[in-house]
Amino acid sequence: MARRAKREDPTDLFLALTPERVLDAVAAAGLSVRPLCYPLNSFENRVYEVELAVAKFYRPQRWTRAQILEEHRFLAEADAEEIPVCPARPFPDGSTLAAIDGILYAVFDRKGGRAPEELNDATAHRLGMLVGRLHVVGARRPGADRLPLTSEAYVRRDLAWLAEHGTLPARLAARYAAAARAIADAYDRMAAGVELLRVHGDLHLGNVLERDGQLRLLDFDDAMIGPAVQDLWLALPGREQETDGLVRRFLEGYEAFRPFPRGELRLIEALRGLRLIHYAAWLARRWHDPIFPRSWPHFGSDESWERETNDLEEQAAIVARVERGLPATQAADEPGDEPTLTNADLFWDWEEKG
Repeated sequence: MARRAKREDPTDLFLALTPERVLDAVAAAGLSVRPLCYPLNSFENRVYEVELAVAKFYRPQRWTRAQILEEHRFLAEADAEEIPVCPARPFPDGSTLAAIDGILYAVFDRKGGRAPEELNDATAHRLGMLVGRLHVVGARRPGADRLPLTSEAYVRRDLAWLAEHGTLPARLAARYAAAARAIADAYDRMAAGVELLRVHGDLHLGNVLERDGQLRLLDFDDAMIGPAVQDLWLALPGREQETDGLVRRFLEGYEAFRPFPRGELRLIEALRGLRLIHYAAWLARRWHDPIFPRSWPHFGSDESWERETNDLEEQAAIVARVERGLPATQAADEPGDEPTLTNADLFWDWEEKG
C-alpha cells in the first residue's frame, strides 16, 4: 500500500493562478501581451511562456524573498560578465520580484534553443568553459543567501521528515535510514575543508540550451552554495566518463578560467547519493500537489520504496569504496558489480527521447 504525505492545508499550491492572472502578472512587468499563455514543463514552480517572455511563479513557502532576489542577483552578475544566462527582467519600479495573489513571481526573456541530447568532446569542452566562467562569478560572494549543500540540508532533515510522516514501510525504514546516514557521514568526512561557492546546483543537460553553436544556462532555481564539482557531475552523470574523455575535456575548458579542485572528483558518488535521498523526499513532500501523483503513479508503493532502499544501499557501498580510495565500480572480472544508475534514476523529470 502506498504511503504518501497528507496535508490538510495545501497553502503551497497555486490555486489562485488562473491563465488570466498569469497574463495580468506579465502585463505588470510592462509587457503588452495577447490573451495566450502556454505552460512549460515544471513541477516545483509554475512557468508559462507569454509572448517573448517566460513568467516564473515560485512555489509558496519554499524560498524567502531574499533567497529569490539572490538568485536574480547571481544571474545579473553573470549576465554583466556576458555569460549566456536568462536574467530576470526589471519591473517598472526597478525590482525583479513581484507578487500576485500572494505568489511571488519574476519575468525572464524567452530564449530559443534545444537541450543537447548528449555531450560530445567539443560540447563538453564548451560547457566546461561556461561553467568555469560562472564559477569565477560565483566565488566572489560565497556567503550569499542561498541553501548550502550539506548533509544536514540534503539528507538529515529529509530523513527526519520521512520518519515523522511514516512515509516508508516499517520493514524498510531502518535500512533506508542506515544507508542514507552512511552516505551523509561519508560526505561530511570527504567534504571537510572543500571550498564552497555559488554554483548552479542543478546543471543537468535539461537546463542547458544550445543554439547556433552557443550554450546557455537555464533555471537557477536550485542555485546553492556548494563545491564546484556539483556543476560537473550532473552534466556528466555516468560513472565511465573518465574513460571516454568527457570529464577531461570539461576540465580543460573549465581551467581556461579558473583552477578546478581535482580532489573534489571523489565527492561525486556521495553527491549522487545525497541527490537520490533528497529527490525521493521531495516527491513525498509534494504528493499533495495533484501534478505529482499524476506524473509518478508508482511512487510511494511498498515496491517502489524497496527499490529505493536497494539502490541506496548499493550507492552507500560505492561511496564506501571511494572513501577507501578504490574505484567507484569494480573491475569487470570482480564479483558483485554494482549497476550503473541511469539519468532516469537521478532526474525525476527525465524524459527518454524515442
